[in-house]
Amino acid sequence: MTVNRLRPRRSCLAVPGSNPRFLEKAQGLPADQVFLDLEDACAPLAKPEARHTIVKFLNEGDWTGKTRVVRVNDWTTEWTYRDVVTVVEGAGQNLDCIMLPKVQDARQIVALDLLLTQIEKTMGFEVGRIGIEAQIENAQGLNNVNEIAQASPRVETIIFGPADFMASINMKSLVVGEQPPGYPADAYHYILMKILMAARANNLQAIDGPYLQIRNVEGYREVARRAAALGFDGKWVLHPGQVEASNEIFSPSQEDYDHAELILDAYEYYTSEAGGKKGSAMLGDEMIDEASRKMALVVSGKGRAAGMRRTSTFEIPEV
Repeated sequence: MTVNRLRPRRSCLAVPGSNPRFLEKAQGLPADQVFLDLEDACAPLAKPEARHTIVKFLNEGDWTGKTRVVRVNDWTTEWTYRDVVTVVEGAGQNLDCIMLPKVQDARQIVALDLLLTQIEKTMGFEVGRIGIEAQIENAQGLNNVNEIAQASPRVETIIFGPADFMASINMKSLVVGEQPPGYPADAYHYILMKILMAARANNLQAIDGPYLQIRNVEGYREVARRAAALGFDGKWVLHPGQVEASNEIFSPSQEDYDHAELILDAYEYYTSEAGGKKGSAMLGDEMIDEASRKMALVVSGKGRAAGMRRTSTFEIPEV
């Protein structure tokens, strides 16, 4: 398996697979990931043609620097198998992942894995290269999220789908992503944490879903900050105006990135023969140890994935 579970996904741009103008424009936007949508963004009558449109744009478009994903329809519909066969046979070598919506149990991931494997073998593609992104959109899916995360080596991300989820639990709100009236705490905390724990326990990424008020960038920022604070890796964007905000919020600050890199350099030095083989040491006024190194790896990894460059260097102290 050559699945890359740690691709940058700060911003995951949704693009209707039936709209060539949007598909063209998306190539020039600075989103880490673009997913070409065959599900909710495509009317039923438009889905068959949209499959071929997506194949054309995957093969002929310039998606440099972006993770290329197609969201197919969920397994309860009549469209799923044909979505997968048409897109993967037609453009599998220019595709990174298939996103499966409304995942309710591990069997649905296993079924997609088997279908992908058959297509890859038939077409002579590298078996296992195409990843799977699993979208959790109802209570049953959340209850089974850990088994879903473990269902296939192809699984790269667990995604929260807030709109369908809110409807599935009868949440009293019509504004996707906003807190429901009458509840004084964060109504999404349990949902997000359960998804995050399943993702981290299985070395996967956790992605927050969309914020539908696309012109309310400050509202988007507020919701994105909540997910980023918990440790999520990125969030969906539905409009070009949300891309910059998402990239910024899910990247470390320059100060934090520099500090993380200093911790890693300092810890490597102090645990070495030259540095005295110490288990803990001082970096300025801060004591650092193995736990510090692990925390720094998270921040430095996010910074490096975002293409950040450090502005400070570790200097070996004079004896």
